[in-house]
Amino acid sequence: MTQARQVVLTGLFAALAVLLSGIHFPIGPSKVFPFQHMVNAVAGVLIGPWYGALAALIAGVIRNAIGTGTIFAFPGGIPGAIVVGLAYRWAKRDWASLTEPLGTGVIGVGLVVLLLGPLMGKEYAFLLFFTAFMASSIPGAVIGYFLLKTLRKTKILEHRQIPGA
Repeated sequence: MTQARQVVLTGLFAALAVLLSGIHFPIGPSKVFPFQHMVNAVAGVLIGPWYGALAALIAGVIRNAIGTGTIFAFPGGIPGAIVVGLAYRWAKRDWASLTEPLGTGVIGVGLVVLLLGPLMGKEYAFLLFFTAFMASSIPGAVIGYFLLKTLRKTKILEHRQIPGA
């Protein structure tokens, strides 16, 4: 895949996440947004960990700017795309998209607890953010997995020469 195509797909994934960002619900100070995790799951498989993380970063910046995101969009989104991309590089199977909650729930929550634990109490911060991030990440990863399977079944990916097809 050419670098230009990866950049274009990165922009499209970021735009898709922003477009769907009106569909969220609050849990504590975070906005639970399963469609970001769906995009992470698909992007990690199709464009890799670094471009997938870039798409999550761009989406987080725009969502924060327009008011549909919070600061937690960054630790809640970026690690999930990286983990999916790395898992897909290793396994070369679509089930790698289901590893998105590991990035979000382990790395993302860990970052939040490191930063907010001293202010909120580590146990409270962990419980609050683990619940919120997983309530968003698990359904998003499952939707992303089924979206990938559907795209492969319809052979859309083969015709577009996207890696992993």
